[in-house]
Amino acid sequence: MSVLVLADHDLGALSPATARVVHAVAELGPVEILVAGEDIAAAAQSASSLAGVTKVLTAEGQFAADSLEMLLSTLAVRYHYLVASAGSVGKDVIPRLAAKLDLMPVTDIVAILGPNRFERPIYAGNALQTVTSNQSKHILTLRASAFRAAASGNAAPIEPLDVSGISSAAKVIAAHRTQSDTPDLATAQIVVGGGIAVGSAEGFQLIESLAKKLGAAIGATRAAVDAGYAPNDWQVGQTGKIIAPDLYIAIGISGALQHLAGIQGAKKIVAINTDAEAPLVKLADIALIGDLFEIIPQLIAELDKTGLKR
Repeated sequence: MSVLVLADHDLGALSPATARVVHAVAELGPVEILVAGEDIAAAAQSASSLAGVTKVLTAEGQFAADSLEMLLSTLAVRYHYLVASAGSVGKDVIPRLAAKLDLMPVTDIVAILGPNRFERPIYAGNALQTVTSNQSKHILTLRASAFRAAASGNAAPIEPLDVSGISSAAKVIAAHRTQSDTPDLATAQIVVGGGIAVGSAEGFQLIESLAKKLGAAIGATRAAVDAGYAPNDWQVGQTGKIIAPDLYIAIGISGALQHLAGIQGAKKIVAINTDAEAPLVKLADIALIGDLFEIIPQLIAELDKTGLKR
């Protein structure tokens, strides 16, 4: 059974999330990838190198959610599975596509149990639901952070599509980004997160210093974002990004339910907090009880002594 994966890419680079989605769906059948957008040559080349990919389809042009849905619906007849990551593009396009094809989407999948059985979190991640779908096609979004990335070294053919008949009712006027040289938060192996206890945007620079020292992505609680300490795209939790790093260092974070919903995939958690009774401290594998403004500089100094560079 054939699979079409909608690639995530930005500024000409393929998102690490796409490699994870490809690895997750590889056992469902031959995988093809659709790369749609402007300046996509490099992203298409990266997609063709992923193990398990049999073909890369490219659609050059400016696509909004409605035109991307239109393109996918014209391609849908060829595939049993149409898949995207549960990122902003996937969440925007997949429900439209499912409605167009009159199918039920299965979203936020964290495990594929069989050709038509999928596992997804419910109740803010407090329970896992197994969904069996007997539909003729499957429209899916996957939480990329829950899966390992596909290896590279492949050389799948790249085939351009004729998209002259695809149009959009919307027009993208501008895109605004937070400039950062840190790894992608949703797929990073190490994440350093800060909470409201950091105290200020200036105080949050301490979190950024530790993250850069470790080569880690930077996360923040909703309270820290609401207070203006960190930008919105650093928010981790039920209303932010879902992460599953190998190591999560939670600094000054008490562990509200909405934040815990976003970090349940973390393999090891280190909590730094003055409150030994905080929920996240009790959940952590290692807890350092004390003032973060004393512990973090000491930790950075010790890392400097080791000569660690990432």
